[in-house]
Amino acid sequence: MPHRRVTIAIAEGLHARPAALFVKLASEQPAKVTIRTDDSEPVDSDSILGVMTLGAGAGDVVVLDADGAGADESLDALETYLTTAG
Repeated sequence: MPHRRVTIAIAEGLHARPAALFVKLASEQPAKVTIRTDDSEPVDSDSILGVMTLGAGAGDVVVLDADGAGADESLDALETYLTTAG
């Protein structure tokens, strides 16, 4: 299962609008992706409640895990979103 450690560059972190955009992008990916912080359990990347409960802010590191066809492409897309200060 491919994974990536990503530092969030979005000033607001994964709160409100950035979290909603992340979830929308995740739901469009071919692979199932989970997201977690080092001290949390993984949550589905396409779950707004799950993503927001992480409380991940700017500068925090999250781990993305992908499973299925298109896993690397899915991780690429989500990593690009998280590392591009919006």
